[in-house]
Amino acid sequence: MKKTMLICGADGFIGKNALDFFKDEYEILAVVFQPTPKRGKVEGVDYISGDLRDESFVKLLFKDNHFDVVLQCAATTTGSKDVVERPYVHVTDNVVMNAWIFREATLAGVGHVLFPSCTVMYQPKDEPQSEDDWSSEDEIYGNYFGVGNMKVFNEKMCDFYSRIGTTKFTAFRHSNVYGPYDKFDLDKCHVVPAFVNKVINATDTLEIWGTGKASRDVIYIDDLIEFIDLCIKNQKSKYELYNCGAGKAYSILELAQTVMDINKKSLQIKMDTSKPDIPTTVILNCDKAKNDLGWEIKTSLIDGLSKTCDWYIKNVKSNN
Repeated sequence: MKKTMLICGADGFIGKNALDFFKDEYEILAVVFQPTPKRGKVEGVDYISGDLRDESFVKLLFKDNHFDVVLQCAATTTGSKDVVERPYVHVTDNVVMNAWIFREATLAGVGHVLFPSCTVMYQPKDEPQSEDDWSSEDEIYGNYFGVGNMKVFNEKMCDFYSRIGTTKFTAFRHSNVYGPYDKFDLDKCHVVPAFVNKVINATDTLEIWGTGKASRDVIYIDDLIEFIDLCIKNQKSKYELYNCGAGKAYSILELAQTVMDINKKSLQIKMDTSKPDIPTTVILNCDKAKNDLGWEIKTSLIDGLSKTCDWYIKNVKSNN
């Protein structure tokens, strides 16, 4: 008999890729916000639509169901424009939905809850940082103050609930994830899908927001999903916090040039310093995940970006 999994945010970028990966191994209930998922339904998977900020809906999810695994991918997420201009949009909704989900999962005796955090609580540095390199005494970088503290609070909730029930919890600080089913809307997406969109559709000029001095640790979605799978299979303790990234930072200009090379384009780069810019560098030390779980990335930047560009051309550009 198959084990059971609840995927919250199953129509999101990470959730949809997780759904495709785990659908043959688990009996899955997929939670989506809209009755008709924008990324399409997966055959053989049961869906339920609702608002995870609503306590009564979350209680309904766990009332008559026992789940071996809950993958909590639902979140309000956008790009650097909102981080700079409307930072509050990432705070309240995410605290509320996670509070309901973690509580009800614990009360229902769920086997394992996994929560994708982020890396914005780390101080900008040019050296890789481990999970222990962040301290609550550190002032989180200005533009990330709200979302960073929100993520830390949710990590602490995972730790808290792991101490008062039987449910195992994992919080993982992943770097910038990219790949198929990502957001490619320039007003909402992150840096990698933005470059994929811009380069593939550009003819002469590539506009880059800000100064181009920022660097990003980026990870292909398949590597992240494999990390989640290994957490489920190999984590021994009731609560763990893991980094999950490439362990290397790529400059904004390097990412842009790589996407141009893949698409065989030579574009004139135009820096638009009037647009939102977050000129920071955060690199993840992922030794803990390697030692505990046997995980490390397998997808090179070239391979990951090539797969992402191919997927975008076939599934997004061809439909526009």
